[in-house]
Amino acid sequence: MTSLLALDASSSACSVALWMDGNVISRVEHAPRGHTRRLMPMIDALLDEAGIARSALDAIAYGHGPGAFTGIRIAAGVAQGIAYGLERPLLGISTLRALAQGAWQRDGAGLIMPALDARLGELYVALYQGGQGQLDTVMADAVMAPEALALPSCQPGSVTMIGSGVALRDRLSFEVRECVGTTLEGREPEARDIVQLAAIDFASGLITSPQQALPIYLRDQVVSSKR
Repeated sequence: MTSLLALDASSSACSVALWMDGNVISRVEHAPRGHTRRLMPMIDALLDEAGIARSALDAIAYGHGPGAFTGIRIAAGVAQGIAYGLERPLLGISTLRALAQGAWQRDGAGLIMPALDARLGELYVALYQGGQGQLDTVMADAVMAPEALALPSCQPGSVTMIGSGVALRDRLSFEVRECVGTTLEGREPEARDIVQLAAIDFASGLITSPQQALPIYLRDQVVSSKR
């Protein structure tokens, strides 16, 4: 049985999830500035609920960003510590990809633009297409001013925009606003979506070693992402 643990602290929410051969259980808490204190107890409670020991985990996944700088550093550090202790591989998952996964699976969205408020008047943004059993990248994760965003050719109303970046929709160009038909503003990245994406990547061998646990900031090009 394949068992994967995922955690996320990229927003005001703190979430953990467990994948066990396709079955997912998860926990979410609204814990601004409480991620360090809450993550480990949440993980322990989740494993107890599932009746599984840490030693039975095959890999650890985490939301590697973009998102709140402190939060994604906490997630990377906790994931790294667990992976080192268990001698297990890591899977860093884009928080924008996780947002798109949620919109695709639970809302039936097809063309999805996850967008997070990056502060300083900018967006963390990407574009994904869901269909035929998988989520494909159309536009890679990036950070930019809303006015600078340009999308590939799309039909009016065909795009679902999801995340806190919806609050900046009025600053998008007319062409981009015309493409957006549905908005899901109150959504944040969650471990339950991260763990499902991690299961796909794990099956494809897209794993890294614990020492490669890095937050992906996008801004200032602190590190670069391979996904």
